[in-house]
Amino acid sequence: MLGTTILLAIREIRRHMLRSFLTTLGIVIGVAAVVTMVQLGNGATAAVQQNISSLGANVLQVRPGQGFGRGGGGAQPANFREEDVEAIASQIAGVRAVAPQTSASVTAVQNASNWQTTLTGTTADYFTVQQWSLQSGRVWTSAEETAGKAVCVIGETVADNLFPGSDPIGGSLRLNNVTCDVIGLLVSKGQGGFQDQDDTVIAPIRMVQRRFTGNREVSSIAVAIDERYDADAVQASMSELLRERRHIEPGEDQDFNILDTAQISEALTSTTTILTMVMAAVAGVSLLVGGIGIMNIMLVSVTERTREIGIRLAIGAVGKEVLTQFLVEAIVLACIGGFLGLLLALVLTAAGATLVQVPFMFDVQINLLAFGFSAAIGVIFGYFPARRAAALNPIDALRHE
Repeated sequence: MLGTTILLAIREIRRHMLRSFLTTLGIVIGVAAVVTMVQLGNGATAAVQQNISSLGANVLQVRPGQGFGRGGGGAQPANFREEDVEAIASQIAGVRAVAPQTSASVTAVQNASNWQTTLTGTTADYFTVQQWSLQSGRVWTSAEETAGKAVCVIGETVADNLFPGSDPIGGSLRLNNVTCDVIGLLVSKGQGGFQDQDDTVIAPIRMVQRRFTGNREVSSIAVAIDERYDADAVQASMSELLRERRHIEPGEDQDFNILDTAQISEALTSTTTILTMVMAAVAGVSLLVGGIGIMNIMLVSVTERTREIGIRLAIGAVGKEVLTQFLVEAIVLACIGGFLGLLLALVLTAAGATLVQVPFMFDVQINLLAFGFSAAIGVIFGYFPARRAAALNPIDALRHE
């Protein structure tokens, strides 16, 4: 019985293909918008987590200022000193490795090729803190670091642009006016959000300080924490130590910030999730609009087929059967729209992920939920027209012109 009703519904839909398509268009757009927003949001969340994880697990980032940057008006907070780095390494329990960092924007030149990149001066512990290994070559030695020797480790993007098709190890490049020997090539980390993590040159901090920054200041400190220790306790101890070393009185705001990568990841993930849900809710409004379209066209269909309904009722059909037929037609229309919407969402998600450079995330749950919701729209908005058709008086329906 139900199979016959579905076949009749499909036949009626095929009789008015253009009208049926325009009716389902609202459902198509609504389902596609909701699914696309959620899947792109999931991709953005994954990109954020990947970007934060590139900073290393159980890592604290210490920077001057009170936020992510160095702060607004007023005197700029002082950078750290090398003695601060040594104090953290020797006086704070639970610290596994400490890597001071200072950076400069440079133009790297090799033969006729040049590339604008970021030069980071640090110690060999940087690779331990950031959990970044080499695919070839080596890291500089303690003697090379102390002497400030002009050696460097480069990222894959720099290697591809300055040493295309050749091994950079053993070669040299010029950073502004300083010639640097390439001793190592980093494993690729890929794109992190809108930042290419492989577009980097890393060198001994003494060399960068002497030849690029002109001072011995440290712009930031990366601290790797032993997993057996509580990160909050280590962070509190580090804050107390730095307040003392920077002569900050009790009650005064500190002029530095300590960022826990795990907390940053959690906060940014929560933010992207909320934004995704808001965008999906806004997009879901078009589903309701599509439902109104289905109800409108089903009311028109009831009016057009009034004599047909009267004949069915006159030869013995009961109101429940008429109601079921029109309700099934509305559900079939909504389900067709939902299916087409899922196909459109697949295309839009793939294109959007490529455009904004986030991972393609196919979410089975949201696809099934959106399709189920589209079917529910058919039931909700198709019931009133179906009920109206079932309530027609057979005699009045047969008289209808």
